[in-house]
Amino acid sequence: MKDLIKFQKKLIPQVVELMERRYSILRQISLSEPVGRRTLSSILDISERIIRSETEFLKEQGLINVAGSGMTISLEGEELLDDLKDTMNYVTGLSKLQDKVKEKLGVKKVLLVPGSFDKNESILYDIAKCGADYFLQVLKPEDVVSITGGSTMLEFSKALKTDKKYNNVTVVPARGSMGKIVETQTSNIVSIISKKLSSHYKLLNIPDELSEEAKNSLIQEPEIKSTLEHIEKTDILVFGIGRADEMARRRKLSDDQVEEIISKGAVCEAFGYYFNKDGEIVYKLNTVGIDLNTVNNVRETIAVFGGTTKVEACIAISKVDKNIVLVTDEESACKILESI
Repeated sequence: MKDLIKFQKKLIPQVVELMERRYSILRQISLSEPVGRRTLSSILDISERIIRSETEFLKEQGLINVAGSGMTISLEGEELLDDLKDTMNYVTGLSKLQDKVKEKLGVKKVLLVPGSFDKNESILYDIAKCGADYFLQVLKPEDVVSITGGSTMLEFSKALKTDKKYNNVTVVPARGSMGKIVETQTSNIVSIISKKLSSHYKLLNIPDELSEEAKNSLIQEPEIKSTLEHIEKTDILVFGIGRADEMARRRKLSDDQVEEIISKGAVCEAFGYYFNKDGEIVYKLNTVGIDLNTVNNVRETIAVFGGTTKVEACIAISKVDKNIVLVTDEESACKILESI
């Protein structure tokens, strides 16, 4: 296939260009459905005339459906996108970019989706889907899976699709809950993922940060103790990457705490730890859940994020654990290379 693409680029480059354009249109419809032609034209920066012509072709091929509410992708269209993903990554140079970022960061694997989260936030679902697909590839029948909370992990849970039943898998929260938005709290995301996997799950219904006295008391509770024992046996960890300043304020830390964290050069927060750009711990919260010792012994660690504002945090976390599989967007990957 790679040889064929090389020949086409040399002899009939317009064929490859046309394939790229139709693939990008089909992919964007999948991300934004239902979507109108004008919106699609704006997102992809392609004229409405070309969008009209190409979507008519895609409709005739049975790859999309067109209704008053907008265009949606058909089952055949979704299958084609999956089949073409690796080929298009090669055509667009995404495969080479993945290898370059992997080499620069020294991590286990890098998976990229085309496009820019900064310019199109709907791409977060595509990033999450890429992470979810990899997760299903490495998931084993009796694994313990730890999941963090947040909007990225919520998208991950939505993107997870499988008909296979994992009756002996156990899904657990990597840490306690944070904030007042129930949808993005760890326990909610754990329950969604467990339902989709037809697996067992355990919850950790405690705040993310506790006083030492409260922490010592709660971890003796049988249900909480059982969950923590499962967390210690984590086989797969999936988490979103957070900027230190954003996470400190989201956790409603005091102004003094936030100032101390930032003054110490923290750029990344994960698992209750704040890291500087060299991956060194500069501040630690009194949290209940997964710790760095467990993280460093996990078989598969999948980090998912979108957007160049989190690149510095990504580079920092890559120095904490080299076993990471990083999943992000193309522009963020380019920014990583620029920043190292």
